[in-house]
Amino acid sequence: MDALGYEVFCGHMRALPIFRRFIKTSFGQILSPSQSSAPFFIQTTSIFTSSIMASNETPVPQTQVALNGKVIAITGANRGIGLGIAECCLDNGAAQVYSIDIGETGEGFAAVAKKYPNKLFAVTANVTEEATITAAVDKIIEQAGALHGMVVNAGRTHHKAALDFTKEDIETLFNVNLFGAFYTARAAARAFIKQGIKGSVVFTASMASYRPNKRVPSAPYGASKAGVRNMTHTLAMEWAQYGIRVNSVSPGLVNTAMTYWVPQQPDWEQQLKYYGGFPRLAEVQELGGAYVYLLSEAASYTTSIDIPVNGVIGIC
Repeated sequence: MDALGYEVFCGHMRALPIFRRFIKTSFGQILSPSQSSAPFFIQTTSIFTSSIMASNETPVPQTQVALNGKVIAITGANRGIGLGIAECCLDNGAAQVYSIDIGETGEGFAAVAKKYPNKLFAVTANVTEEATITAAVDKIIEQAGALHGMVVNAGRTHHKAALDFTKEDIETLFNVNLFGAFYTARAAARAFIKQGIKGSVVFTASMASYRPNKRVPSAPYGASKAGVRNMTHTLAMEWAQYGIRVNSVSPGLVNTAMTYWVPQQPDWEQQLKYYGGFPRLAEVQELGGAYVYLLSEAASYTTSIDIPVNGVIGIC
């Protein structure tokens, strides 16, 4: 008997009408009582065995964290955290990096593009409109020939008391941070599947998805980012069958245009002494290592996790 019970099935072929119907339904043929079942089962056993072996194949582990030859797309990478991630990807061997952004590029983008000639590009799209994201992904594949990783980074923030939020405020945060993130991830996954590439999706979540910041609360923002972290787990579960890995990174306070006001608080230094950790904001490039790892083949067995990057221990 082989691993699939070949002899047992052959010996009881005539006595198993249900099994015979299964064969006819699945393979479009059935054996008459006078026919030998051996050739049929030798063939189908080979098919089943090959399928099992293919699904259990173990990739050769990669010990270097690098993105050599990979094409990476990052939403919201014309500036801020996204641009810092783009620079880190290029510094770690990425063949090309594409920023998918609704805004214009600036001096920072131009500086990185100059540092890495013909490797950093911008594509215009609105993450809240799935059709434009899909078109952007198609354009990237047309130009670069492939897409290996998607960083779902575009986001908005708005901090004030919950009682003061308007419906429009809330909808804006959720449309960009949650719905836009879903549309982007799905467009990337569809592209990976079509290409036959075992790609990587990395969401930018937030430490605010774990706990609120008492000094600058934002219930809708924290909820939208908590949704991103939860979605990470579900998509990782669903898309594992295609070899697609889905993870997230949760930054703490990062030195960007959206956090300019943080160090200007009169008691900022006192806050840092109280909370503990490193008494400063993170630079955008300091987040890059987490993203590069999750995008790389060194993370081939890493999916459905969140990596917090936060140097100030008691504050998000």
